[in-house]
Amino acid sequence: MQDMAAKRGAGTGSGRASLVRGLLAGTAVLALAACENGMDLDLRGGLGGFSTTEAARTATLDRPQPDDRGVISYPNYQVAVARRGDTVSSVASRVGVAAPDLASYNGLRVDDGLRQGEVLALPQRVAEPSPATGASGVGPIVAPGAVDIGSMAGAAIDRAGDQRVEVTTLPPAANQLRGPEPVRHQVVRGETAYTVARLYGVSVKSLADWNGLDSNYTIREGQFLLIPVAEQAAAVAPATTTNPPGVGTPTPVPPSSGSPLPAEKTEPVKPAAAATAKAEEKPTVAPDLGKQQTAAPKTTAMDYPVKGRIIREYAKGRNDGIDIAADPGTAVRAAQGGTVAALTSNSDNVKVIVVRHENKLLTVYSNVDRIAVKEGQSVTRGQKLAEIRSGESPYVHFEVRKGLEATDPMGYLN
Repeated sequence: MQDMAAKRGAGTGSGRASLVRGLLAGTAVLALAACENGMDLDLRGGLGGFSTTEAARTATLDRPQPDDRGVISYPNYQVAVARRGDTVSSVASRVGVAAPDLASYNGLRVDDGLRQGEVLALPQRVAEPSPATGASGVGPIVAPGAVDIGSMAGAAIDRAGDQRVEVTTLPPAANQLRGPEPVRHQVVRGETAYTVARLYGVSVKSLADWNGLDSNYTIREGQFLLIPVAEQAAAVAPATTTNPPGVGTPTPVPPSSGSPLPAEKTEPVKPAAAATAKAEEKPTVAPDLGKQQTAAPKTTAMDYPVKGRIIREYAKGRNDGIDIAADPGTAVRAAQGGTVAALTSNSDNVKVIVVRHENKLLTVYSNVDRIAVKEGQSVTRGQKLAEIRSGESPYVHFEVRKGLEATDPMGYLN
Protein backbone atom coordinates (compact mmCIF):
# COMPACT_ATOMS: atom_id res chain seq x y z
CA MET A 1 0.00 0.00 0.00
CA GLN A 2 1.11 3.49 -0.63
CA ASP A 3 -1.16 5.19 1.90
CA MET A 4 1.69 7.02 3.58
CA ALA A 5 3.48 7.97 0.36
CA ALA A 6 0.35 9.40 -1.17
CA LYS A 7 -0.67 11.65 1.68
CA ARG A 8 -1.05 15.29 0.76
CA GLY A 9 1.23 17.14 3.14
CA ALA A 10 3.00 16.29 6.35
CA GLY A 11 -0.14 15.93 8.45
CA THR A 12 0.38 15.89 12.16
CA GLY A 13 -0.72 12.63 13.80
CA SER A 14 -2.46 12.22 17.08
CA GLY A 15 0.67 10.81 18.70
CA ARG A 16 -1.36 8.11 20.39
CA ALA A 17 -0.36 4.44 20.07
CA SER A 18 -2.92 1.82 19.13
CA LEU A 19 -3.53 -0.65 21.95
CA VAL A 20 -4.22 -3.45 19.49
CA ARG A 21 -1.24 -3.01 17.16
CA GLY A 22 0.20 -6.35 18.28
CA LEU A 23 -3.06 -8.18 17.63
CA LEU A 24 -3.23 -6.77 14.11
CA ALA A 25 0.39 -7.44 13.21
CA GLY A 26 -0.29 -10.83 11.64
CA THR A 27 -3.42 -9.82 9.76
CA ALA A 28 -1.83 -6.58 8.56
CA VAL A 29 0.67 -8.58 6.49
CA LEU A 30 -2.14 -10.41 4.75
CA ALA A 31 -4.08 -7.19 4.30
CA LEU A 32 -1.11 -5.53 2.64
CA ALA A 33 -0.80 -8.46 0.25
CA ALA A 34 -4.48 -8.10 -0.56
CA CYS A 35 -3.96 -4.42 -1.38
CA GLU A 36 -1.57 -5.29 -4.17
CA ASN A 37 -4.10 -7.67 -5.70
CA GLY A 38 -6.97 -5.22 -5.35
CA MET A 39 -8.97 -7.52 -3.10
CA ASP A 40 -9.99 -7.70 0.54
CA LEU A 41 -8.99 -11.08 2.00
CA ASP A 42 -11.81 -12.56 4.02
CA LEU A 43 -9.88 -15.08 6.16
CA ARG A 44 -13.11 -16.95 6.89
CA GLY A 45 -12.36 -19.94 9.08
CA GLY A 46 -8.60 -19.38 8.81
CA LEU A 47 -5.82 -18.58 11.29
CA GLY A 48 -7.06 -20.96 13.96
CA GLY A 49 -9.93 -19.35 15.86
CA PHE A 50 -9.74 -16.05 13.96
CA SER A 51 -12.64 -15.59 11.57
CA THR A 52 -14.10 -12.58 9.80
CA THR A 53 -17.17 -14.32 8.42
CA GLU A 54 -19.65 -12.17 10.33
CA ALA A 55 -17.72 -8.97 9.62
CA ALA A 56 -17.71 -9.73 5.90
CA ARG A 57 -21.45 -10.30 5.98
CA THR A 58 -22.22 -7.15 7.97
CA ALA A 59 -24.37 -4.76 5.98
CA THR A 60 -24.02 -1.09 6.83
CA LEU A 61 -26.30 1.90 6.59
CA ASP A 62 -25.67 4.65 4.06
CA ARG A 63 -23.90 7.72 5.33
CA PRO A 64 -26.40 10.46 6.24
CA GLN A 65 -26.88 13.22 3.68
CA PRO A 66 -25.17 16.52 4.54
CA ASP A 67 -26.91 19.88 4.36
CA ASP A 68 -26.21 22.48 1.66
CA ARG A 69 -22.95 23.45 3.37
CA GLY A 70 -21.81 19.83 3.47
CA VAL A 71 -22.23 19.57 7.25
CA ILE A 72 -23.25 16.38 9.06
CA SER A 73 -23.79 16.97 12.76
CA TYR A 74 -23.78 14.57 15.71
CA PRO A 75 -23.97 15.38 19.44
CA ASN A 76 -20.23 14.85 20.00
CA TYR A 77 -18.71 16.06 16.73
CA GLN A 78 -19.41 17.51 13.28
CA VAL A 79 -17.91 16.76 9.86
CA ALA A 80 -17.96 18.47 6.47
CA VAL A 81 -18.30 16.56 3.19
CA ALA A 82 -16.31 17.94 0.24
CA ARG A 83 -17.76 18.66 -3.20
CA ARG A 84 -16.11 18.17 -6.58
CA GLY A 85 -13.29 20.71 -6.98
CA ASP A 86 -13.17 21.65 -3.30
CA THR A 87 -10.03 22.58 -1.40
CA VAL A 88 -9.58 22.75 2.35
CA SER A 89 -9.88 26.52 2.05
CA SER A 90 -13.18 26.43 0.14
CA VAL A 91 -14.74 23.99 2.61
CA ALA A 92 -13.61 26.16 5.52
CA SER A 93 -15.16 29.23 3.91
CA ARG A 94 -18.45 27.44 3.25
CA VAL A 95 -18.92 26.09 6.77
CA GLY A 96 -17.51 29.11 8.59
CA VAL A 97 -14.26 27.97 10.22
CA ALA A 98 -10.68 29.21 9.84
CA ALA A 99 -8.91 27.42 6.98
CA PRO A 100 -5.60 26.93 8.89
CA ASP A 101 -7.49 25.37 11.81
CA LEU A 102 -9.41 23.01 9.54
CA ALA A 103 -6.24 22.03 7.69
CA SER A 104 -4.10 21.31 10.75
CA TYR A 105 -6.93 19.44 12.47
CA ASN A 106 -7.12 17.01 9.54
CA GLY A 107 -3.39 16.71 8.75
CA LEU A 108 -3.67 18.72 5.52
CA ARG A 109 -2.56 22.01 3.98
CA VAL A 110 -4.90 24.90 3.27
CA ASP A 111 -4.54 24.58 -0.52
CA ASP A 112 -4.86 20.78 -0.68
CA GLY A 113 -7.47 19.55 -3.12
CA LEU A 114 -10.20 17.21 -1.92
CA ARG A 115 -12.09 14.35 -3.52
CA GLN A 116 -15.84 14.52 -3.91
CA GLY A 117 -17.35 12.97 -0.80
CA GLU A 118 -14.18 13.25 1.28
CA VAL A 119 -14.87 13.87 4.96
CA LEU A 120 -13.17 16.53 7.09
CA ALA A 121 -13.59 16.70 10.85
CA LEU A 122 -14.51 20.19 12.09
CA PRO A 123 -12.23 21.59 14.83
CA GLN A 124 -15.15 23.36 16.49
CA ARG A 125 -18.93 23.27 16.19
CA VAL A 126 -20.67 25.42 13.62
CA ALA A 127 -24.35 26.35 13.29
CA GLU A 128 -26.52 23.25 13.44
CA PRO A 129 -28.22 21.98 10.26
CA SER A 130 -31.78 23.19 9.74
CA PRO A 131 -34.24 23.68 6.88
CA ALA A 132 -32.54 27.05 6.34
CA THR A 133 -29.29 25.21 5.51
CA GLY A 134 -31.03 22.61 3.37
CA ALA A 135 -31.38 19.89 6.02
CA SER A 136 -34.53 17.82 6.39
CA GLY A 137 -34.53 18.29 10.16
CA VAL A 138 -33.20 20.49 12.92
CA GLY A 139 -30.08 20.04 15.01
CA PRO A 140 -27.65 17.13 15.25
CA ILE A 141 -28.55 13.54 14.42
CA VAL A 142 -29.35 11.93 17.77
CA ALA A 143 -30.10 8.38 18.82
CA PRO A 144 -33.78 7.47 19.31
CA GLY A 145 -34.83 8.48 22.80
CA ALA A 146 -31.89 10.85 23.28
CA VAL A 147 -32.32 14.26 24.89
CA ASP A 148 -33.04 17.25 22.66
CA ILE A 149 -30.83 19.82 24.38
CA GLY A 150 -31.91 22.72 22.18
CA SER A 151 -35.60 22.34 22.92
CA MET A 152 -35.00 21.93 26.63
CA ALA A 153 -32.73 24.99 26.77
CA GLY A 154 -35.28 27.12 24.92
CA ALA A 155 -38.00 26.19 27.38
CA ALA A 156 -35.67 26.95 30.29
CA ILE A 157 -35.20 30.46 28.89
CA ASP A 158 -38.94 30.94 28.71
CA ARG A 159 -39.20 29.92 32.34
CA ALA A 160 -36.47 32.36 33.35
CA GLY A 161 -38.16 35.23 31.53
CA ASP A 162 -41.57 34.42 32.98
CA GLN A 163 -40.29 34.58 36.59
CA ARG A 164 -43.16 32.31 37.66
CA VAL A 165 -41.29 29.11 36.78
CA GLU A 166 -44.46 27.03 36.47
CA VAL A 167 -44.17 24.62 33.53
CA THR A 168 -44.72 21.00 32.64
CA THR A 169 -42.28 18.43 31.32
CA LEU A 170 -41.06 19.30 27.83
CA PRO A 171 -42.12 17.25 24.80
CA PRO A 172 -39.48 16.08 22.29
CA ALA A 173 -38.59 18.55 19.56
CA ALA A 174 -40.27 18.16 16.18
CA ASN A 175 -38.28 17.26 13.05
CA GLN A 176 -35.33 15.98 15.07
CA LEU A 177 -33.09 13.81 12.90
CA ARG A 178 -32.61 10.36 14.44
CA GLY A 179 -29.88 7.79 13.98
CA PRO A 180 -26.84 6.20 15.65
CA GLU A 181 -23.64 8.23 16.04
CA PRO A 182 -20.71 6.53 14.26
CA VAL A 183 -17.38 5.91 15.94
CA ARG A 184 -14.81 8.45 14.71
CA HIS A 185 -11.33 6.94 14.25
CA GLN A 186 -8.14 8.96 13.81
CA VAL A 187 -5.52 7.21 11.69
CA VAL A 188 -2.12 6.53 13.26
CA ARG A 189 1.15 5.72 11.53
CA GLY A 190 1.21 2.28 9.91
CA GLU A 191 -2.55 1.83 9.61
CA THR A 192 -4.27 1.08 6.31
CA ALA A 193 -7.89 1.17 5.28
CA TYR A 194 -7.87 -2.62 5.49
CA THR A 195 -6.57 -2.80 9.06
CA VAL A 196 -9.02 -0.12 10.19
CA ALA A 197 -11.92 -1.94 8.53
CA ARG A 198 -10.86 -5.21 10.15
CA LEU A 199 -10.50 -3.53 13.52
CA TYR A 200 -14.13 -2.37 13.53
CA GLY A 201 -15.64 -5.33 11.69
CA VAL A 202 -16.78 -3.48 8.55
CA SER A 203 -15.96 -3.95 4.88
CA VAL A 204 -13.25 -1.79 3.38
CA LYS A 205 -15.66 -0.75 0.62
CA SER A 206 -18.21 0.64 3.07
CA LEU A 207 -15.38 2.44 4.89
CA ALA A 208 -14.34 3.97 1.57
CA ASP A 209 -17.91 4.94 0.66
CA TRP A 210 -18.51 6.66 3.99
CA ASN A 211 -15.25 8.63 3.83
CA GLY A 212 -14.79 9.35 0.13
CA LEU A 213 -11.57 7.34 -0.22
CA ASP A 214 -9.94 6.89 -3.62
CA SER A 215 -9.85 3.63 -5.59
CA ASN A 216 -6.64 2.60 -3.81
CA TYR A 217 -8.28 3.14 -0.41
CA THR A 218 -5.57 5.62 0.52
CA ILE A 219 -5.58 7.01 4.03
CA ARG A 220 -3.09 9.28 5.80
CA GLU A 221 -1.76 9.72 9.28
CA GLY A 222 -3.94 12.12 11.28
CA GLN A 223 -7.02 11.61 9.07
CA PHE A 224 -10.40 11.18 10.76
CA LEU A 225 -12.54 8.31 9.48
CA LEU A 226 -16.21 7.70 10.17
CA ILE A 227 -16.79 4.02 10.91
CA PRO A 228 -19.89 2.82 9.01
CA VAL A 229 -22.86 1.90 11.18
CA ALA A 230 -24.20 -1.63 10.89
CA GLU A 231 -27.84 -2.01 9.85
CA GLN A 232 -28.56 -4.02 12.98
CA ALA A 233 -26.86 -1.44 15.23
CA ALA A 234 -30.07 -0.81 17.15
CA ALA A 235 -30.79 -4.50 17.68
CA VAL A 236 -29.36 -6.70 20.40
CA ALA A 237 -26.64 -8.93 18.94
CA PRO A 238 -27.58 -12.63 19.20
CA ALA A 239 -25.31 -15.07 20.97
CA THR A 240 -22.87 -16.90 18.70
CA THR A 241 -21.16 -20.23 19.07
CA THR A 242 -17.81 -18.78 18.02
CA ASN A 243 -16.31 -15.77 19.73
CA PRO A 244 -12.62 -15.76 18.71
CA PRO A 245 -10.19 -12.93 19.51
CA GLY A 246 -10.37 -10.06 17.05
CA VAL A 247 -14.03 -10.41 16.11
CA GLY A 248 -16.02 -7.40 17.29
CA THR A 249 -19.72 -6.74 17.60
CA PRO A 250 -21.70 -5.09 14.77
CA THR A 251 -21.29 -1.74 16.53
CA PRO A 252 -17.68 -1.80 17.78
CA VAL A 253 -16.15 0.69 20.16
CA PRO A 254 -12.60 2.10 20.04
CA PRO A 255 -9.91 -0.45 20.97
CA SER A 256 -9.00 1.39 24.15
CA SER A 257 -12.18 0.00 25.73
CA GLY A 258 -10.83 -3.53 25.51
CA SER A 259 -8.69 -3.38 28.64
CA PRO A 260 -9.32 -6.35 30.95
CA LEU A 261 -11.16 -5.84 34.20
CA PRO A 262 -9.11 -6.17 37.41
CA ALA A 263 -9.12 -9.57 39.04
CA GLU A 264 -11.85 -10.11 41.60
CA LYS A 265 -10.77 -10.53 45.19
CA THR A 266 -12.93 -12.90 47.20
CA GLU A 267 -12.91 -12.38 50.95
CA PRO A 268 -13.23 -15.55 53.07
CA VAL A 269 -16.59 -16.00 54.75
CA LYS A 270 -16.49 -15.66 58.53
CA PRO A 271 -17.77 -18.63 60.53
CA ALA A 272 -21.49 -18.50 61.20
CA ALA A 273 -20.96 -19.35 64.87
CA ALA A 274 -19.06 -16.11 65.52
CA ALA A 275 -21.78 -14.06 63.89
CA THR A 276 -24.44 -15.85 65.93
CA ALA A 277 -22.59 -15.22 69.18
CA LYS A 278 -22.34 -11.49 68.48
CA ALA A 279 -26.01 -11.35 67.61
CA GLU A 280 -26.91 -12.93 70.96
CA GLU A 281 -24.75 -10.46 72.91
CA LYS A 282 -26.59 -7.39 71.61
CA PRO A 283 -30.29 -7.41 70.73
CA THR A 284 -31.29 -6.05 67.36
CA VAL A 285 -32.86 -2.59 67.45
CA ALA A 286 -35.17 -1.59 64.63
CA PRO A 287 -33.89 1.55 62.86
CA ASP A 288 -35.87 4.76 63.06
CA LEU A 289 -36.67 5.15 59.37
CA GLY A 290 -38.15 8.58 59.95
CA LYS A 291 -34.73 9.91 60.92
CA GLN A 292 -32.86 8.32 58.08
CA GLN A 293 -32.19 9.94 54.71
CA THR A 294 -31.01 8.20 51.60
CA ALA A 295 -28.02 10.05 50.19
CA ALA A 296 -27.52 10.34 46.45
CA PRO A 297 -24.83 8.02 45.08
CA LYS A 298 -21.35 9.54 45.04
CA THR A 299 -21.32 9.40 41.26
CA THR A 300 -24.40 11.64 41.07
CA ALA A 301 -24.01 13.80 44.19
CA MET A 302 -23.95 17.49 43.28
CA ASP A 303 -23.01 20.80 44.87
CA TYR A 304 -25.33 23.80 45.08
CA PRO A 305 -24.70 26.16 42.13
CA VAL A 306 -24.77 29.14 44.55
CA LYS A 307 -24.99 29.62 48.30
CA GLY A 308 -28.31 31.20 49.14
CA ARG A 309 -31.90 30.79 50.24
CA ILE A 310 -34.27 28.57 48.26
CA ILE A 311 -37.21 30.81 47.38
CA ARG A 312 -39.09 28.32 45.15
CA GLU A 313 -39.03 24.58 45.67
CA TYR A 314 -39.45 21.83 43.11
CA ALA A 315 -43.08 20.95 42.39
CA LYS A 316 -43.76 18.32 39.75
CA GLY A 317 -45.85 19.74 36.94
CA ARG A 318 -45.53 23.32 38.25
CA ASN A 319 -41.86 24.06 38.87
CA ASP A 320 -39.23 21.87 37.21
CA GLY A 321 -36.40 22.96 39.51
CA ILE A 322 -35.52 25.18 42.44
CA ASP A 323 -34.81 28.92 42.61
CA ILE A 324 -31.95 30.03 44.84
CA ALA A 325 -31.75 33.71 45.79
CA ALA A 326 -28.35 35.43 45.83
CA ASP A 327 -26.90 38.86 45.10
CA PRO A 328 -26.47 39.99 41.49
CA GLY A 329 -23.01 39.09 40.23
CA THR A 330 -22.75 36.00 42.45
CA ALA A 331 -20.80 33.26 40.67
CA VAL A 332 -22.97 30.37 39.46
CA ARG A 333 -20.89 27.19 39.57
CA ALA A 334 -21.17 23.75 37.99
CA ALA A 335 -22.95 21.36 40.32
CA GLN A 336 -20.89 18.48 38.95
CA GLY A 337 -18.24 17.91 36.31
CA GLY A 338 -19.47 17.50 32.74
CA THR A 339 -19.64 19.10 29.29
CA VAL A 340 -21.43 22.32 28.33
CA ALA A 341 -24.18 21.05 26.01
CA ALA A 342 -25.98 24.31 25.20
CA LEU A 343 -25.66 28.07 25.64
CA THR A 344 -28.41 30.38 24.44
CA SER A 345 -30.52 33.42 25.31
CA ASN A 346 -33.84 35.03 24.44
CA SER A 347 -34.69 38.49 23.10
CA ASP A 348 -34.41 39.92 26.62
CA ASN A 349 -30.87 38.53 26.85
CA VAL A 350 -31.86 36.11 29.61
CA LYS A 351 -29.27 33.37 29.29
CA VAL A 352 -29.36 29.65 30.05
CA ILE A 353 -26.66 27.01 30.36
CA VAL A 354 -27.17 23.25 30.02
CA VAL A 355 -24.42 20.90 31.23
CA ARG A 356 -24.37 17.20 30.35
CA HIS A 357 -23.09 14.77 33.00
CA GLU A 358 -22.61 11.02 33.33
CA ASN A 359 -25.56 8.68 33.92
CA LYS A 360 -27.67 10.63 31.37
CA LEU A 361 -28.05 13.55 33.77
CA LEU A 362 -28.37 17.19 32.72
CA THR A 363 -28.26 20.33 34.85
CA VAL A 364 -29.88 23.59 33.76
CA TYR A 365 -28.85 27.05 35.02
CA SER A 366 -30.99 30.01 33.96
CA ASN A 367 -31.50 33.67 34.87
CA VAL A 368 -27.75 34.15 34.55
CA ASP A 369 -25.42 36.58 32.79
CA ARG A 370 -21.73 36.98 31.93
CA ILE A 371 -21.24 33.45 30.67
CA ALA A 372 -17.73 32.18 31.49
CA VAL A 373 -17.74 28.94 29.43
CA LYS A 374 -18.19 27.87 25.82
CA GLU A 375 -20.41 25.25 24.24
CA GLY A 376 -18.63 21.90 24.13
CA GLN A 377 -16.22 22.87 26.92
CA SER A 378 -15.48 20.39 29.69
CA VAL A 379 -16.12 21.78 33.17
CA THR A 380 -15.23 20.58 36.64
CA ARG A 381 -17.32 20.54 39.80
CA GLY A 382 -17.42 24.05 41.25
CA GLN A 383 -16.12 25.75 38.10
CA LYS A 384 -17.65 29.16 37.42
CA LEU A 385 -20.23 29.05 34.63
CA ALA A 386 -21.76 32.52 34.84
CA GLU A 387 -23.10 35.12 37.27
CA ILE A 388 -26.59 35.84 38.58
CA ARG A 389 -28.14 38.61 36.51
CA SER A 390 -29.49 41.82 37.99
CA GLY A 391 -33.21 42.13 38.66
CA GLU A 392 -35.86 42.90 41.22
CA SER A 393 -35.41 39.47 42.83
CA PRO A 394 -32.04 38.06 41.70
CA TYR A 395 -31.82 34.27 41.76
CA VAL A 396 -30.64 31.30 39.74
CA HIS A 397 -33.13 28.74 38.47
CA PHE A 398 -31.54 25.27 38.76
CA GLU A 399 -32.83 21.99 37.33
CA VAL A 400 -31.65 18.39 37.29
CA ARG A 401 -33.00 16.23 34.48
CA LYS A 402 -32.77 12.53 33.82
CA GLY A 403 -33.05 12.63 30.06
CA LEU A 404 -36.04 14.88 29.36
CA GLU A 405 -37.70 14.24 32.71
CA ALA A 406 -37.30 16.88 35.41
CA THR A 407 -36.41 15.50 38.83
CA ASP A 408 -36.21 17.06 42.28
CA PRO A 409 -32.71 18.60 42.55
CA MET A 410 -32.74 18.11 46.33
CA GLY A 411 -32.26 14.38 45.79
CA TYR A 412 -28.87 15.09 44.21
CA LEU A 413 -27.54 18.08 46.13
CA ASN A 414 -25.02 17.61 48.92
